[in-house]
Amino acid sequence: MIDEFDLTPNQLDALREIGNVGAGNSATALSQVINKKIDMNVPKVSLIPIDEVPDLVGGPDALIVGVFLRVYGKAPGNILFLMPKQSAFYLVDDLMGRPHGTTQTLDDMDISALKEVGNILTGSYLNAFFHFTNISMIPSIPSLAIDMAGAILNVVLAMLGQMGDFAVVIETKFLAEDDSVNGHFFLVPDPGSLSTLVKAVGVE
Repeated sequence: MIDEFDLTPNQLDALREIGNVGAGNSATALSQVINKKIDMNVPKVSLIPIDEVPDLVGGPDALIVGVFLRVYGKAPGNILFLMPKQSAFYLVDDLMGRPHGTTQTLDDMDISALKEVGNILTGSYLNAFFHFTNISMIPSIPSLAIDMAGAILNVVLAMLGQMGDFAVVIETKFLAEDDSVNGHFFLVPDPGSLSTLVKAVGVE
């Protein structure tokens, strides 16, 4: 089994390339949903200590909305779509056809809409993985939380107790053309899943 620490530059490049296509699909899907151009950066593939993940989204005290999905199949893992609270509210206003600034708290319909965005992004992303690897990855029903980044990630990480101290994270930043919506999309494969994915891509 490949250990996260043993990934070669070529294997990291292969994961980044799949992430790039997945993120491109996701950005296109999000643009269509909110009818705005969405830019994304080239995904970063990095091995980071679990407790540093909150730093990627503004620090453990940053108030964020998080959509979380567990991924099942031959390469299980976890997907997180994290947005600053104001971005999430702005996105809800777009989705619901309200004037911007209307949403101040999320009701059940708003939460459903954000979960559906998480579903759309995840489906786009996992389709790219299937295209490259022929491995089907089935997402769970999304969960949503509004809390400080540290608290959300603590809950997620408690569910993933088997993951150890480090995570390989494929991270993409999304940004709307007018800066109104930004978010981070993370794929965190389970440790054993890396071997499966890298082998399926055919990069030894």
